[in-house]
Amino acid sequence: MARISSYTPEFREQAVQLVLQSNKPVSQVAREIDVHPETLRSWVRQYRRENSGAQNSPQIGIDERARLKELERRNRELEMENSFLKKAAAYFAKDPR
Repeated sequence: MARISSYTPEFREQAVQLVLQSNKPVSQVAREIDVHPETLRSWVRQYRRENSGAQNSPQIGIDERARLKELERRNRELEMENSFLKKAAAYFAKDPR
């Protein structure tokens, strides 16, 4: 049987926002607002679970995925060329004496 909460959803939201926006540990915020630290931790975990994912990382389309793959390939190629040129410059910069 589920336990009836004595905290309103608004209070929970404000408590979670207080934890997320301040640099204080959960236990300190819990003491300040007179809530058990594990209760507050569970609210924060639930909030993060519900508000992460779809909103923070939108899905990219097939066109964008192909473009990204091509850019990554080109980046690897340019890094290899850059590495080769650095080695060549170091070789030719050596004093022939």
